Amino acid sequence: MGGPFARGPREQSDEPLPGFKLAYPMLAADGRSCGFSGVTLGRAHVYRAVDDAICAHGSRHACPSRWCDCGFYCFHEIGSARDLACEPDHRSAVLLEIAASGRYRRYERGLRYARQRVRTVRIGRCECGRPAELLADSGAGSVGWRRLLPVCRSCAADRPVLTPDRFGELAGRITVALEPAATGAAPASAVPAEDPGAVALLHAEVAVLHARLDETLARVEHLQTTIDELTRGQP
Repeated sequence: MGGPFARGPREQSDEPLPGFKLAYPMLAADGRSCGFSGVTLGRAHVYRAVDDAICAHGSRHACPSRWCDCGFYCFHEIGSARDLACEPDHRSAVLLEIAASGRYRRYERGLRYARQRVRTVRIGRCECGRPAELLADSGAGSVGWRRLLPVCRSCAADRPVLTPDRFGELAGRITVALEPAATGAAPASAVPAEDPGAVALLHAEVAVLHARLDETLARVEHLQTTIDELTRGQP
């Protein structure tokens, strides 16, 4: 994850440490379980709601290693995870609230750590901009796993879908919440409808202005004709 996760001293925690991260929701090929894959390092690896980190490069050392970038990653603040979700490559990810434990390395904005428990999954917007209500087959994935995509009911169309509750059950009975619509832009249903009376009044005022303009143009034309006649009558 770049600058905020520059290497630091290793630490150990017996008590869970809270954190926030992005992940892609995944469904097993047999449809019997769900998990998550990373949005940066370890994207090809699917982990469970409670899992231990493994080295994405195939090494057998304990994670997180001082000499490697392996391990789970998380932010200290939820706002940092939401900021990362604004990037186009991460718009289809979900936001996880996690508890980190075991070996870890602390950074300015987050942790790299060995063991993780997912507490809550937060599903944000559909690609169309509306709040997502379902998780649909995205058409992408890895061996044995299908990547799911947060969608609204309109965009789900005929694709296979999971409800948030069903995903939470298959992931290990974890809580899945729908994020409220972001503030700043009002949905179409919240935009006041046009007042028919006000529209009719506006049309009437426009008609009066056109009539006055026509009258003014007629007077200018009559005045120009009079001037031309007077000019021709001069010796």
